[in-house]
Amino acid sequence: MPPEELSDREAERPNRGDEAIFLAFGSNLGRRRGWIEQAAQALLRRGVALQRCSSLYDTAPREVTDQPRFLNQVCRAASALSPLGLLEVCLQVEQALGRRRRRDKGPRNIDIDILYYGGRKIDHPRLQIPHPRLAERAFVMVPLAEIAPDWVDPTSGLAVRRMLERLGPQDETLHRLD
Repeated sequence: MPPEELSDREAERPNRGDEAIFLAFGSNLGRRRGWIEQAAQALLRRGVALQRCSSLYDTAPREVTDQPRFLNQVCRAASALSPLGLLEVCLQVEQALGRRRRRDKGPRNIDIDILYYGGRKIDHPRLQIPHPRLAERAFVMVPLAEIAPDWVDPTSGLAVRRMLERLGPQDETLHRLD
């Protein structure tokens, strides 16, 4: 079976019940903490339970720097949804909360990304898991290491704590809030 067919099947296969899911939340408009809290509540109503969440982190924007600072958080979640089903739910929640995609990497009231779905590696036209740039982003790696330092990335084979060490020291662009 070609790898792309296997990846498509993995993207559509429901959770076996023991697969940890990690989601990243970000907001840089309005009541940032409120948007993240509302997203968590909306996910729960749609069958996605957040089991453990990191502290909130105030972070400087990357790439597009002429925008407000972000509030970021990573949570471990549980759901019976398939990865593509989870993606649809995350997009529905973003839309229900008023997210408008006007500018790539631009300001947003809420952003929800799927970082990991168990040990699956998915390369689907609509979804890549693990998230393709997570190892380059302190605003993802620091909160992820807070709640799952020993989680092993299925692509690199490295524990999250080791990936964070490779990222190097963090500077004033990232501040833990609670």
